[in-house]
Amino acid sequence: MPTLADVAALAGVSKATASRALSRPDLAAPETVARVRAAAEQLGFVPNRAATQLAGGKTGVVAVVVPTLDNTFFTPIIGGAQARAAESGTQLTIAVHSLEHAAQLAAVEQLSRQVDGFLLTAPRGSDEIVRAAASYKPTVLIDREIDGMTSVVADTATAFGALVTWLTGKGHERIVYLGGPAGSWQDRQRQAAILAAAEPGGAQLTMLGPFPSTFAAGVESAQAVVAARATAVVPYSTSIGLGLMFALLHRGIRDVVVSSERMVVESLGLTGVPSIDVDGDKLGAVAMGRLMTLLGERGEAPPSPTTSRLAVPIS
Repeated sequence: MPTLADVAALAGVSKATASRALSRPDLAAPETVARVRAAAEQLGFVPNRAATQLAGGKTGVVAVVVPTLDNTFFTPIIGGAQARAAESGTQLTIAVHSLEHAAQLAAVEQLSRQVDGFLLTAPRGSDEIVRAAASYKPTVLIDREIDGMTSVVADTATAFGALVTWLTGKGHERIVYLGGPAGSWQDRQRQAAILAAAEPGGAQLTMLGPFPSTFAAGVESAQAVVAARATAVVPYSTSIGLGLMFALLHRGIRDVVVSSERMVVESLGLTGVPSIDVDGDKLGAVAMGRLMTLLGERGEAPPSPTTSRLAVPIS
């Protein structure tokens, strides 16, 4: 296998000049760059990307920080981010930090020494803690907005409001919302949208929670849902909804509509049940694309912090 030294010898330059011509051609004379590249092509030399990045002060690794691995919502986000990162030859690592406590910042700061940037999913941490975590390296926030930070958000609040409007249009007069984890930014947005949508339709809306995004939480919510005499339920997450469905069926209750994602509705053969689908793969891919731009992948100037809002369909 040819080495950089072989390329340098064939091109008639030093090893340092050959390295510079391949990794930073803007710092070498055009004729030298052409000669070194020709030598590399003739020999079939493939540069060591990791070494090149390290020489330029980069690791070639970015981190996705998630609050938990129990919530399957984050799984496709990670997959979409990884696919987009691979297009640029960038590696992805995953770290679990809820960023609810300032003490966790020490671990994030240590991680920042090993990566080029962060994708942060921090639904419950305070703005101050999230800003502090983002100060260590270029960062894109996922599914949350904070002034002055670049973020990518799935517009589930609008979708949840539209869902309640759809349910009241179908004649549902008693609707329950099963809220998400305490302090969740998205939960606050969804609650506001649901309350605004329920008022014009005259439906009796019961807000329950907070609940962790788990199957067990959905099971535990069943008694309160039954007590509210709900005809329709909008759960914060698919896991909560599945737990509730299981508990209601166990009680022999089959006439309560529980919204879910399309895959669940179709696989269970449910009819008259609305679904909300967040494209997690797209969410992760768009967020990674924004981070690549912040890292100067295309040689562009870093953009001003903005929020990319992805539409969420209901069906």
